[in-house]
Amino acid sequence: MLIAVHAVGRMKAGPEHELAARYFDRFAKSGPAMGLEFTGVTEIPEGRAQLVDERRRDEAARLRAQTAKGAALILLDERGRNITSADLAARIRDLRDGGRRMAAFVIGGPDGLDASLRQDAELLLSFGQLTWPHQLVRVMLAEQLYRATTILSGHPYHRA
Repeated sequence: MLIAVHAVGRMKAGPEHELAARYFDRFAKSGPAMGLEFTGVTEIPEGRAQLVDERRRDEAARLRAQTAKGAALILLDERGRNITSADLAARIRDLRDGGRRMAAFVIGGPDGLDASLRQDAELLLSFGQLTWPHQLVRVMLAEQLYRATTILSGHPYHRA
């Protein structure tokens, strides 16, 4: 199954970028053995409309344009479910084993994600109730995708 990450906003060079790249690289190298192929990160420019709702709609349209038809849509959203790493690995496994060809993880911009995207998502995922900068969310997602492959492979990287 292909795994893509779509993010609103550009990640600038710096330690967060390097750490995210390190974990995405680990995921890209460990994923194929688990039937998971990382297609990369697509960055969507932030909306420029004056009204928040218009910016969200614009970003949602551009995110949809980047998402393959039929992909499982998994949104990082503060209103989402706070699940364990093992649960995330199991959800990815179930999508893969259920014949899904692609999963798209989506990270919104400063204004959050449009309600239409949330309605279409198969999973709203939260990294807790705290507000995180999108750079750190990208790092945490990269690490959790890598961790999912280690869980699925039985590797000792993940300890409960």
